[in-house]
Amino acid sequence: MDAQHLKDTTVEVTEENGPLTIRGLTVFYDQKPAVFSIDATFRKGRMTAIVGPNGAGKSTLLKAALGIVKPLSGSTSVFGAPLEHMRRRIAYVPQRASVDWDFPARVSDVVGMGLYSELGLLGRFTGAHGKRVTSCLARVGMEDFADRQIGQLSGGQQQRVFLARALAQDADLYLLDEPFAGVDAATERAIIDVLKALRDEGKTVVAVHHDLTTVPDYFDDVLILNVQKVSEGSVEDAFTQDALNKAYGGRLAMAEIDPVPITA
Repeated sequence: MDAQHLKDTTVEVTEENGPLTIRGLTVFYDQKPAVFSIDATFRKGRMTAIVGPNGAGKSTLLKAALGIVKPLSGSTSVFGAPLEHMRRRIAYVPQRASVDWDFPARVSDVVGMGLYSELGLLGRFTGAHGKRVTSCLARVGMEDFADRQIGQLSGGQQQRVFLARALAQDADLYLLDEPFAGVDAATERAIIDVLKALRDEGKTVVAVHHDLTTVPDYFDDVLILNVQKVSEGSVEDAFTQDALNKAYGGRLAMAEIDPVPITA
């Protein structure tokens, strides 16, 4: 990456200085590859699904791209700069199962954590910050739960709160790990509506996703994995029977993944 890209993050977005670019990413667990030599480019103002069978490395790829998991090799750039220089432009929503929900915190406190990079350790939480927390809760339909303990919420409500925390960061790139896992249909629809609104604002959304039936309805682009990259591109071009056969071992038919409407 040239020095100009490192200094100036307002240059025209190209493939190499786009929201998220992964090159040659490889991660091993127990001497076995979890993901192997992955190249991927995520486009600005698009929603991308990362899909593949169980054990394909979907969550590992996302965590390695964020530096949560240390890769054996490869690199990640965010808007053309190294990851460590651009973390404030990234919001991450982890898998709900990976969170300690017994931690004694109110819903508003959890959302306020999204302001940490802005406030720092000694920053003063102002009335304007409080209004921002309330606004983010309202966007996910949780404003009436601000004083509730996070552990008292249902799974779907907890997921909405974590999305509100990500919204509070006012990021440019949103990375979500299985955001619809274990939530009710109303919550799924609420989350997808918020994510599509972010995309329409010019933000970039990347989500590990497991439900193939909703890919054509929810996403613009897709990255299909099975340890290695199988297919990448627009849903129209990359989400094909041939690619799914390669990823899932021929166990799927396109009739099984026709989009199904989600009802509350």
